[in-house]
Amino acid sequence: MSLTSELILTTRNYLFAQSNDDIALTRFIATAASATGFLKGSPGGHLPGWYTMGADNGDFLATLYARLEAAYPAAGQPFYAVRLWTNLLWQPAYLAVIAVHLHGALPAVTTLSQSRQNLDVDGYRLKAGPQVEGSVETLIAQAGRDLRAMADALLVDINAVTRLKRVPALRLLTDRMLSLMVRLKHYRPEISIEEQYRFCALWLEAMGLKGHGGLETLDLHDGRQVAIMARKGCCLDYLAFPDAYCASCPKLEDDVRRGRERTNILAELDAAS
Repeated sequence: MSLTSELILTTRNYLFAQSNDDIALTRFIATAASATGFLKGSPGGHLPGWYTMGADNGDFLATLYARLEAAYPAAGQPFYAVRLWTNLLWQPAYLAVIAVHLHGALPAVTTLSQSRQNLDVDGYRLKAGPQVEGSVETLIAQAGRDLRAMADALLVDINAVTRLKRVPALRLLTDRMLSLMVRLKHYRPEISIEEQYRFCALWLEAMGLKGHGGLETLDLHDGRQVAIMARKGCCLDYLAFPDAYCASCPKLEDDVRRGRERTNILAELDAAS
């Protein structure tokens, strides 16, 4: 065999999936990217300078904390700590929900490696391996346990760098899952509001988050009903952006919050029609 032929075969072996596990992971990464338009992943393990559960993540977190502090000097320590938490949980949460409800099988989410992009965490790598299959209920139970394990490990990592209390952290994790249960209707338009509530309850139970927030039903002017978040957690963005409260912020009066939610939902529905 010529050297040229050997190089071609080597290139092909590198570029193309070699096993069913590789193929399944490639499909999952493609599904996540297509569904969201923003999740950017690739197959592979931990890279130097990336955050991975169980690795030495001190430098990663300290660097991100310092960058947040420099960018928002008036916001204060609680804001920086919360940003570390929310930055490193949004991708695992999205991927777990997409795996269960769109892909239909669960990769080893706990092997996730995440990259830092200036002030944000964006981009991931995931190891190929057998994916858990089963009913939606079975997958939620496993994915919920995996996400909670990742969150518990992250909380330990963060508290080695700065202080983040457990209850506010869990409420913010709940908020992320609530937002995904609301968003699920966009990914799966055929599901009913009753199914959104049921799936939400299963996720929160699997993650040990019952009592930290939930869904509520909002009536629209045309008689339709939609699920919205009833949050207990606060992202503290108002510390960096004074007077800029999220539409679903629990610090708002209920009538104001629901009014903002209704305005946002109607705008989304108009844009989609």
